[in-house]
Amino acid sequence: MNPTLSILYRGPLASCNYDCPYCPFAKRRDPPAELRADRASLERFATWVTEQTDRQLSVLFTPWGEALVRSWYRRTLAELSWLPHVQRIAIQTNLSARTSWLADADPSTLALWCTFHPGQTSIERFLAKCSELDGAGIRYSVGVVGFPEHQASARELRQKLPEHVYLWVNAAEGLEYTDGEAARWTELDPLFPYSRNPHQSGGKACRTGESVISVDGDGTIRRCHFVPEVIGNLYDGALEKVLAARECPKTLCDCHIGYVHLESLPLYDAFAGGVLERIPAPLEHSHVGAGVDLIPIHVAR
Repeated sequence: MNPTLSILYRGPLASCNYDCPYCPFAKRRDPPAELRADRASLERFATWVTEQTDRQLSVLFTPWGEALVRSWYRRTLAELSWLPHVQRIAIQTNLSARTSWLADADPSTLALWCTFHPGQTSIERFLAKCSELDGAGIRYSVGVVGFPEHQASARELRQKLPEHVYLWVNAAEGLEYTDGEAARWTELDPLFPYSRNPHQSGGKACRTGESVISVDGDGTIRRCHFVPEVIGNLYDGALEKVLAARECPKTLCDCHIGYVHLESLPLYDAFAGGVLERIPAPLEHSHVGAGVDLIPIHVAR
């Protein structure tokens, strides 16, 4: 059997039910024709995944908008979670959609990457959704964008979340943090130092393009979401010719779903078993480096 391949899938869906001021897709509505196109693209991709029985696959859905309010995403995640050659099915979500569909999924395969958006929902309502995930036995992480005005909500969220749930913090785009500000975010997320500043990636070895690829709705393959060069198409039968070790062509990498795959960083060890859903390995197996001297993964209470 071929080595495991991780796929970051992003179809044409670009609508969201939230209106976060820092997001260009806030309250955007896809017209019916675009929704039909997104559904057809997802169904085509799901068929391809189903047929790849000679390869172990893991898939992270990274929609521009909120996908779980759409029935075809809920159904597809549940169905793919039961395939024996699929190791992980995960999706980024604001956790606003109903969770009853999780009863149809395999909890050993499905995982959720959940973002809490202050001002869009209450902490109590968000925590109620998290409780439903716990009741369904679903693995998940929770995170916030590290704006100063989100600090109090993030701390309250950390205090009220179950201890086993990892809370991540994304550095806000374009925001420079003082050492004191960064330290306060690091109290909540020991891995925040990796998000604080972009990583020098040019010419460095990266798993993208070899064991990790980005795929869009028409099957176009890129090494990752942040490198525009097209390296193939998922549906032309030539996948094996596409996959190869490649150095990063960009000077900097500043997004978690990109830099987590850099071989120069120890994040595959830190997130062992949970790279796609952003869930760290247990404390005894986790650490960070690269200027952050062996900070253990733990939760601040």
